[in-house]
Amino acid sequence: MAVFLRKLLRIGKLPRELCTQVEAEGILFISEYVPVTRRFRGTVPGLRSGGSIAGYVGALVLTQQRVLGTLSSLPKLAGRTIDLRWSETQSGAVAGELSETGLTLHVDVAAVDPRCSGELSLHYKVPIPRDVLARLPRTSLAFDVPPEFLFRAVGVPYHP
Repeated sequence: MAVFLRKLLRIGKLPRELCTQVEAEGILFISEYVPVTRRFRGTVPGLRSGGSIAGYVGALVLTQQRVLGTLSSLPKLAGRTIDLRWSETQSGAVAGELSETGLTLHVDVAAVDPRCSGELSLHYKVPIPRDVLARLPRTSLAFDVPPEFLFRAVGVPYHP
């Protein structure tokens, strides 16, 4: 029932403006309404967690130019969790891995914001075919995110 409701309300669908962008880049793989598991254990100002797991829904797109992942909780509104061009330098507080089981992001929480500690991960649970993975420039990713990313991911308002 939950999946049907999300699709009916279009929660997890890639917004139209992003669809237009990625279509122009040559889509290698696209999946919408993807279940995303968020795991967090640690501390951020306003939250201490011994371990929480939450389920979300999003979209994952691999183009000839970039990897794009979104999370949605409202219709027609999707926040980007990853928007990384293949040509960008691969370094930062977030390490990602594309595999046959989807995309997994591991966040070095303290590197994103020194006021925080712990572990945060997001797993986009969607099968990515081997032939698609073979066509990608890389399957290991790394990039930086602003502190707001971390706070939004764990559901706490951001205060600099």
